[in-house]
Amino acid sequence: MPSRYPPTVASLGAAAVIATAAVQGAGEPTAAAPATAGQMPAGFPKLPAGMPKGYLELSELPDSLALLPAPPGPKTEAFARDEEVSKSMARKPGSPRFLHAASDADLKPAHALQTFACASGVSPDPKKTPVLYRLLGKTMIDVGLSTYKAKVHYQRVRPFVVHGNASCYPPDEAALRSDGSYPSGHSAVGWGWALVLAEVMPGRADAILQRGRDFGDSRLVCNVHWASDVDAGRLMASATIARLHAAQQFRADVEAAQGEIAGQQLAPPAEACAGETAAAATP
Repeated sequence: MPSRYPPTVASLGAAAVIATAAVQGAGEPTAAAPATAGQMPAGFPKLPAGMPKGYLELSELPDSLALLPAPPGPKTEAFARDEEVSKSMARKPGSPRFLHAASDADLKPAHALQTFACASGVSPDPKKTPVLYRLLGKTMIDVGLSTYKAKVHYQRVRPFVVHGNASCYPPDEAALRSDGSYPSGHSAVGWGWALVLAEVMPGRADAILQRGRDFGDSRLVCNVHWASDVDAGRLMASATIARLHAAQQFRADVEAAQGEIAGQQLAPPAEACAGETAAAATP
C-alpha cells in the first residue's frame, strides 16, 4: 500500500486483498468493496481505492468515540500510570523481547497472520485453510477500522515522540508520528484474532489468549503505545467481535474453519515456537 496511508490502514488494505483471494480460492463470491473515499463516514481514515470490506459495513462497526473515554490527560494519575508502565516495559534493543515486539509490529498480512501459529498449533495457509485465512483477514479489517473514530478525533501523541527516542520498528516511525495513538489498532487486531481463534480452537484457548495479550504488550515494549492505548484497543476488539456474532457470514466462517483444520497437519516448526516462547517470557 502507498506510504500515504497509516501503517495499520495499509495493512488492512493488504489484508482485504488476501481475504478476497481466499474467498476466491474457496470457490465463493468476492465481497463487495466498502464505501470509497468520497463516501467515507466522518471519523474514518482514507482507505485504499477499491479496498474490499470485512464482514461489516462501516456503519455497523462499534463507535470507538462513543464507547471509549478520552485518553488520560497530562498531570493525571492515569497518565502517571502510562508513564510508569512505559518505563517498566522498556527493553534493551536487540534483546529477545525487543526483537519479539519488532516482529509483532509488522502487520503485513503474510507475516501477521502467522502470529498465533505456535499458540494454536495451526499455520494458516491460503491454499490449505482458505476459510481460516479469510476469517482472519476480514476480522482484521473490521477490528482495525473500529478504532479509527477515536484515533482520528484524539490524535494522541505516541510515547516515542513524547520522549524523543526510538521505537522497536523504525520503518513505521515517520507515519506513526501523525497517526493517533489511542486506541491501539495493533492491540485491537491481536486481541480480536485471539478471541476468534479461541472460539475456533477452544482446546487451545488459554495459549491463544495469552498470545493475544502478549501481542498487545509488544506495543508497550516497542515504545509506540501507552498502556491506556492498549487497554482501549482490547476493548474495541471485544466490542467488534461481539458485533460480528450477529453477522451470519462470520458465524458460518467460524464453523467452517473448525471443520477445515480438523485432521490437518498444520503445526509450525517446533524450534520456531520454542524461540517465541522464550522471547515472550524474557523479563
